[in-house]
Amino acid sequence: MPKVIGITGGIATGKSTVLRLFGEFGARTLSADDLARDVLAKDGPAYHQTIERFGESILKPGGEIDRPALAAIVFSDSQARADLNGITHPHIISAMQQAIDGFRNASPAPDAVMALEIPLLVECGLEGMVDEVVVVAAEHETQQSRLTNRKGLTAEEARQRIAAQMPIERKVERADRVIWNSGSIEDLRGSVHAVWDEIYLL
Repeated sequence: MPKVIGITGGIATGKSTVLRLFGEFGARTLSADDLARDVLAKDGPAYHQTIERFGESILKPGGEIDRPALAAIVFSDSQARADLNGITHPHIISAMQQAIDGFRNASPAPDAVMALEIPLLVECGLEGMVDEVVVVAAEHETQQSRLTNRKGLTAEEARQRIAAQMPIERKVERADRVIWNSGSIEDLRGSVHAVWDEIYLL
């Protein structure tokens, strides 16, 4: 029967790349981060409430929310992060559920797969939305290196963002399947393909 796969993990573990690879193998894909951009877009459903909470200092000259500036605030302040999640998550979760319902109600082929990247799937208790939870994991040193080398964060900023999240070990405990991503893209592709075969053939 058709399956809905939830892809989650820690920051800089490679969730988006795994989602893209699932798409290459044939899955319909959706990213919660893309939905977050939509709800925070100018005049989007969470736009005005976010400005009310964080002030106009988070706005770019054209009125769009400066996401890196907002991220810098919420990753250094747990209450601010909780407030932003409280504003945005209901809209994001609703949009994801609509997408899942649309997939299931469209009478997809028996072997159809929908893959969703949901960074806070475990934290928000959303396991029941999906048929399987796939956790993308990496060593902490790998996460930090990616954040500093690819995202341009300082070592302290990288540590701060990793520490702000649920430890990856706890997510691994809640996973149906785990994909470790501390090597090359070729290694990752092979790991994703192996998981795809397992899911697709069940």
